[in-house]
Order: sequence, then structure tokens, then C-alpha cells
Amino acid sequence: MTIKKILVVDDSPTERHVMKALLTSSGYEVITAESGEEGIAKAKSELPDLILMDVVMPGLNGYQATRTLTRDEATRNIPVIVCTTKGQETDKIWGLRQGAHDYLVKPVNGPELLAKIAAL
Repeated sequence: MTIKKILVVDDSPTERHVMKALLTSSGYEVITAESGEEGIAKAKSELPDLILMDVVMPGLNGYQATRTLTRDEATRNIPVIVCTTKGQETDKIWGLRQGAHDYLVKPVNGPELLAKIAAL
């Protein structure tokens, strides 16, 4: 599966900017969303090849949004990589149990993220 279009879901304008800069400089098309709800809506309308999901957001958190996306017929085949400050082993296990493909702890290491995307 070739990754071309990536949806970044994060409530932090700084995180969205940093991720978008990293990904666009590597040749990816990047769409952003500021909340779990907006992320789900954009995932359904844009059908990205990959979703990078923050966890700690107001309203629908990243775990809930990931669970919704991975259980929906329209979006279940889109891999989700959780990118969050929540670094406990139990957080990671919970994220993967919601259907996430992978789990990275912020601050995200750019080369590590790009390697994980290339490996999909």
C-alpha cells in the first residue's frame, strides 16, 4: 500500500504545523483536523491513506475516534498511528486495542515516523 495522503488529527496548532511540515517536505499530501469529531468527518470525506491521531483532545478523544474509524465500514482499512504524550505501557496497549496500527510517544521522532510510514 502506497501512502500518499495523510490526515493529521491534533488539537495543538503547533503539533499540526510541525507534522505537516515534516510530512509535506517528504512528499506527502497532508490534511489536518483539530478534533476527534472533525478527524472522523474528514477521514470519511477525504479517505486518506493514513491517519496520525493524537489522544488528548477536548470532546471525542483519540482513542474514541480511532475506535470509531476502525469499526466503520468506510474507514476500517485506513491505518491509524497514535501520536501522543501518553507514554505508559497501558496507554499503548489500550491504543492498539482500539484498532491503532502503531503507537508513537511525543515528541515524535521525525525519521522514526517516516520509517513507520514507509513500512506500511
